[in-house]
Amino acid sequence: MLNKNSIWIGIGVGLVLPFVGYAILLEIYDYLEGIGLLRRTGFSPTFRQRTLMVMSICLNLIPFNIYQRRKYTDTMRGLVIPTAIYIVLWLFYFGSYIL
Repeated sequence: MLNKNSIWIGIGVGLVLPFVGYAILLEIYDYLEGIGLLRRTGFSPTFRQRTLMVMSICLNLIPFNIYQRRKYTDTMRGLVIPTAIYIVLWLFYFGSYIL
């Protein structure tokens, strides 16, 4: 199913992958904090949340690269749409902390 060149597949992958990636990264971070490898305090109050969200948005680069090698241009366009929306939302939400 994911081997089709469709804009809807790209949108679906682009919407779901960051959410799943954020959950996995958050669990890894909590586990490392639980065993004492990481501290709860960071550089700023929202450092962990901001960083994990950027990393989860960047996870869309993996399927983007795979679809680029297969020359699935419609699927790549579909991936760009939710990625751009996530970036705008991230900047809107955390822009005051970094700008």
